[in-house]
Amino acid sequence: MMFQIPGVKFDLDIIKKYDIPTPRYTSYPPATELNEAFTEADFQSAIAASNQRKTPLSLYFHIPFCQSACYFCGCNVVISNNKNIAKLYLEYLGKEIQNTAALIDCDRKVVQMHWGGGTPNYLSQQQIEQLWNNITRHFSFDSVAEVSLEINPRYVDKNYIFFLKEIGFNRISFGIQDFNPQVQAAVNRIQPEEMLFEVMGWIREVGFQSVNVDLIYGLPYQTRQTFQQTIKKTIELDPDRIAVFNFAYVPWLKPVQKNISKDTLPPAQEKLEILKMTIEELTNSKYLFIGMDHFAKLHDELAIAQRDYTLKRNFQGYTTWAQAELFGFGATSVSMLEEAYAQNHKRLNDYYEAIDAGSLPIGKGINLTWDDILRRDAIMRIMSHAKLHKQEIEKKYHICFDEYFSKELEGLKRLEADGLVSLSKDEIAITDIGRLLVRNIAILFDARLKTREQQFSRAI
Repeated sequence: MMFQIPGVKFDLDIIKKYDIPTPRYTSYPPATELNEAFTEADFQSAIAASNQRKTPLSLYFHIPFCQSACYFCGCNVVISNNKNIAKLYLEYLGKEIQNTAALIDCDRKVVQMHWGGGTPNYLSQQQIEQLWNNITRHFSFDSVAEVSLEINPRYVDKNYIFFLKEIGFNRISFGIQDFNPQVQAAVNRIQPEEMLFEVMGWIREVGFQSVNVDLIYGLPYQTRQTFQQTIKKTIELDPDRIAVFNFAYVPWLKPVQKNISKDTLPPAQEKLEILKMTIEELTNSKYLFIGMDHFAKLHDELAIAQRDYTLKRNFQGYTTWAQAELFGFGATSVSMLEEAYAQNHKRLNDYYEAIDAGSLPIGKGINLTWDDILRRDAIMRIMSHAKLHKQEIEKKYHICFDEYFSKELEGLKRLEADGLVSLSKDEIAITDIGRLLVRNIAILFDARLKTREQQFSRAI
């Protein structure tokens, strides 16, 4: 079965063939490669090397708390109605900020900051201001920095939204997942349509520069017809960016998902029809298909970065500052430097104990080899720009691309036969259908895959 829409061509039989578990490649090596042999000293050495490069900074702050559990959630969260739990967390987060910032050259500007979770608006306005002041006391922000946070629209009012803009946030993101009440009830995320439009109205009124909304396909009771209504209402909502995630049903990894019966999930064919319809509707409504699961209006920074060849992927997904190095703060957060990745302890008690001991709260990490860095570059070019110019890699790493990646090129020839890539002497170009299956292309460059037994979500 073949069909074509602006910028994308589908062959459902090919999509089915390649719908296998693959890493999402928000990093390479993937997070599954991080290990406890990585030490605080390793991270300090990586920071010192980072200071020598004087690259700009991207900061991430993890607020792990939620008032209720969403059954689809794959994040590391703490469910509690006791708001006092955040007070202690912010005290320790402040200590981590101080200790880490002391190792980072003060002349390095922050060009991006994002607060995620969990639910950042779990914090009161006073606590938001406390954390904000703690950050700005230790870091200097570029005048055009992107400053964003995620919110749960069920727990905000107009005053809270206006406060966020006034304190300095200029971008905002919130989860819709699905407008359908039956689906919302099945995943324990009830948020009436009227409320979502009201919250978007406040966001537009106060003048946030960019608004992202998240949808999820593959949830209980979804059909092509019901999700089409969600897509139409989302288009009416008029966000600048839309992320449409494939629900990763992994109850063996995320016990909260055991609340969802597998029998209620749409079958594979229905999911493909939902995906087909989603891309049709959004691209016909002038949203650019960035890749993977992201769409953006043509004026949005995400679309501009892809056109300017400055788009990049990190643990937060696609990002517009390719040269920035990411520092993560808070329990479970990840730092991505040029030569090393480091993840903080996931359990709050472990996180607190490390800080009490005067240490950076590193739980695990990895030092990257030269081969890791080379392969990461190749994978990120494929994931972000749907093409790879061999000469750029050869010039940067002083290799003969065809010789170094001879095995990978043989695998690419098989993908070319199925129409996923187009190979030439100088370039690897991802086709329209290949953009939907870009993880299957990137995986060919993954030299560490055989060392991992981790189960990943499916490509579609």
